[in-house]
Amino acid sequence: METEYIDLFALQALLRDEIENAFPERCWVRAEIASVQAKANGHCYLDLCQSRDGRIVAKAKAVIWRSRYLPLRAYFREQTGGDLAPGMEVLLRVQVSYSELYGLSLTVDEIEPRFTLGAAELQRRRTLEKLEADGLLDRQQNLTPALLPYRLAVISARDAAGYGDFCRHLEGNAYGFVYAVDLFEATMQGQDAPASIADALCRVECAEIPYDAALLLRGGGSALDLACFDDYALCFAIANCPVPVYTAIGHDRDFHVADRVAYDAVKTPTALADRFIEAFAAEDERISAFGTRLRTAFASRLSAMEVRLTALGERIRGADPRNVLSRGFTLVTDARGVVVKSARALPPGTPFKLLFADGTVEAVAR
Repeated sequence: METEYIDLFALQALLRDEIENAFPERCWVRAEIASVQAKANGHCYLDLCQSRDGRIVAKAKAVIWRSRYLPLRAYFREQTGGDLAPGMEVLLRVQVSYSELYGLSLTVDEIEPRFTLGAAELQRRRTLEKLEADGLLDRQQNLTPALLPYRLAVISARDAAGYGDFCRHLEGNAYGFVYAVDLFEATMQGQDAPASIADALCRVECAEIPYDAALLLRGGGSALDLACFDDYALCFAIANCPVPVYTAIGHDRDFHVADRVAYDAVKTPTALADRFIEAFAAEDERISAFGTRLRTAFASRLSAMEVRLTALGERIRGADPRNVLSRGFTLVTDARGVVVKSARALPPGTPFKLLFADGTVEAVAR
């Protein structure tokens, strides 16, 4: 019995006709970028995917030809501040095509950057809601920070400008304060950043010598560059860190979930350096003020004692018999020099002395 069959090319041709007939016009497709490769020839190749419940349920390849890639890249960067990158949700206008050799492909001719920004904002809100539901938003606030944070664990890329700014500002403080700063290197942007930073936090926690603070430094960047700081897993690690975490991510216009769950957040690495310098300066001022109060109290006590001594001296001088005699009084003593206080103590014939201010007279009682 002969089996009916269709050859591969015919099958692929049928699929091509059906797919291209089903999508005669361009359509908008929402997807996540799994990988992106900008080639030297100017073309850009994308691997797109869609996940559901943490599992990839669809994949497709897409291409942006050189003639469209350059203007699309410039427009996307102008609107979002960054380039297309893995992990990013995008809304693309594509022409669906099918090749007997290469299968399904999507040719991109438009990108909607507002969708990508909106997806990042939506992810941020979801992260905040989940952290709040898990009771993690304010967990760091239950920690008691060191009064004088001396041992600082800095999480940053070694060659990052923000890390350099922080170190120079901290070490060059006008007071001459000295700090122990250790770097825990991590990737600070992109899809690998959350896991890398969380790993650095773990290394800080497990260090043999306890740290007073863990510092996350990132000197700014585009909204999409910094979207990793809205990642739930990273924020979970920050919230559960037993060391107070301080963040300095981005500039004044930026706010991230990592800032919300950290013990404290400032806008720039130099501002964070100022925070630790000010802590030492405040304690230095407090000690100086205490010393001033001690000196003032001691001087006041000495002054009071001097007043008392002066008064006591006056009393002693006032009680000096010589001063009494100088006012016209006399002092009577017997022959032995004992003061006689009553006439009855001198029976007739008893010799005695009269002491005047200017001399002594001997006499005999009658």
